[in-house]
Amino acid sequence: ARLSPQVPTCWIRPLEVGQSHVLGKEVTVTLLDSNHCPGSVMFLFEGAFGTILYTGDFRYTSTMQGEPALRGRHIDRLYLDNTHCHPHRPLPSRQHATRQAAHVIRMHPRHQVVIGVYSLGKEALLVDLAMEFSTWVVVSPWRLEQMRLLELPDVFTTEEGAGWIRAVDITEIRWDTLVSWNTLHPTIAILPTGRPVKVTHPNIYPVLYSDHSSFSELCEFVKWLKPCSVIPIVRGGICQAYFQKYLSSAPQALPDLKIPKPVQESVQQQSKRKAQEPRRLLKRAARHSVPRGVVYESPEKHTEKSEEFMGVKVLQQNCCESAFCSEGCTCCHPGKEKGKEELSGEQPGVARAASAVSQAPVSDEHFPTGFAGQYLLTPLNILKQNSSQKFDKLVEDFFRRGEAS
Repeated sequence: ARLSPQVPTCWIRPLEVGQSHVLGKEVTVTLLDSNHCPGSVMFLFEGAFGTILYTGDFRYTSTMQGEPALRGRHIDRLYLDNTHCHPHRPLPSRQHATRQAAHVIRMHPRHQVVIGVYSLGKEALLVDLAMEFSTWVVVSPWRLEQMRLLELPDVFTTEEGAGWIRAVDITEIRWDTLVSWNTLHPTIAILPTGRPVKVTHPNIYPVLYSDHSSFSELCEFVKWLKPCSVIPIVRGGICQAYFQKYLSSAPQALPDLKIPKPVQESVQQQSKRKAQEPRRLLKRAARHSVPRGVVYESPEKHTEKSEEFMGVKVLQQNCCESAFCSEGCTCCHPGKEKGKEELSGEQPGVARAASAVSQAPVSDEHFPTGFAGQYLLTPLNILKQNSSQKFDKLVEDFFRRGEAS
């Protein structure tokens, strides 16, 4: 299902990618293409607090080294998408994964092909397969509208039967739907994901297609950028040790300041609420017994068997070519279960950012000098927990001061 932004439109400011934008008089932000799903960007922040690069979801490519905003830039803190930060899980390039998906299709010349995708992402895979097999890709009306807004090649249609490749929501790829589809026509399903999945039907084929950087790509990126520190943005992920040898020896520019008391108290209250959630979630789960669709496995169970999915092996041909078999791990996406998609102030990377907030207490009347620096280094949800009314007023005053200047 499509999700509308949970942000009031009055706070949304469209920014051009590749251009530097000044916020007030204290912070400059530059948006850079992150090579993830359409419209995804990295954020480069510069100010008195130093220089911060927040990758968000991204897949590194060597062309990023030609980006003027990054070339020769000193980075104090790198908030890194560490989705696949594990040296013992292979992850091929997207080009190689596309060839693997095409091979699966060629093995089933008389079958209809259903591809499970999220609400956004994997569009390039669909286009490449449509061009490879000279067929339309059948999609829902709202997805067709989305493809047109993205100005993708005209290979999509809503007409049933016009093409023999169909894109559906990934939750539809499960045992009961495969049984139903195969009663009408021989059908296979392709799951383009880098995450280990539990295969529930012999006609489901996982393909290691990921929009996140492999381990070797992450190493190449950090080695080239040479930041002072690396902070993982995926909750529970530990990757700093892998990059220690690539870090700059320059002194840390950002001070490690304490979180103001109002924020600390807010975090403590949130932790208490979190502790009560498991029981409520268990009760809720007991009331819902509908099919779960794709069931993701814990990546830790597949460290040594990353190409085997619950007894069904991913095709091996060309999969171990040195040009493509970069080391990495697993993938996630918009409806994904990993911590990154649930970014909050409690995550490792963001929690470290919160520690850089000024000690100055937050006044009820006005925000102290240096608002932009504190605002940037404090998770928005933590700021807002103090008082939603105060939060809205502070942001409104900040934008007014920026416009006045």
